[in-house]
Amino acid sequence: KVLIDVPYSDLAEELAQSQTKIQVLQDTLQQVLDRREEERQSRQLLELYLEALKNEDSILSKVAESETVPRKEMDEVDTCASPAGTSAKTALNDQILAALKEKPAPELCLDSEDLELVLKEDTEALALALRWDKHKAEALQQACDQELSKRLQQVQTLHSLRSTSKVKKTLP
Repeated sequence: KVLIDVPYSDLAEELAQSQTKIQVLQDTLQQVLDRREEERQSRQLLELYLEALKNEDSILSKVAESETVPRKEMDEVDTCASPAGTSAKTALNDQILAALKEKPAPELCLDSEDLELVLKEDTEALALALRWDKHKAEALQQACDQELSKRLQQVQTLHSLRSTSKVKKTLP
C-alpha cells in the first residue's frame, strides 16, 4: 500500500528505474490489493451464508424434533373450535402461527418455505387466524416479502461471486 501511495516519479528515482516501469509496478500492486479485498469480501459472504445454513439447519432440526411428538394429541386439539367459536382456515400450521404471534420479528425466524406460505395466505384469513387486524397482517406479509427478497438477493450475490471467482481462476 505504501509503494502505491508514493508518487511514481519519486519511486522511480529511488529505485533507479524508469517511470513507466514504476507505473506498471504500482498498477500491478493495486490489482493485487483489489483482488485480495475481493477475496476477503467473498470469504465474509461465504461465511455468512454458511452461518445462515447452520442456523436454518438447527431450526429445521428443532422443528423435526417437535414433529416427532405424537400427532394424535395435537390433532385432537386442532379439531376443537377456537375460544371465540370460530376457527380460521389457513394453510399455515400451528408452529408457523405460533411463531408469527410470539416473535417480535417472525420473518427472521421462519425458513423461506414458511415465508412463502405466509405470503400466499389470504390477508383476511391470516388476520383472523392470528386474531389481528387486517393492517397488522398486511404489515407482517410485507415484512415476510422483504425478508424473502433479501434472502434471494444474498443467494444471487453468492452465485455471482462464485461465477466471478471461476472466471478469474481460468484467466492466465
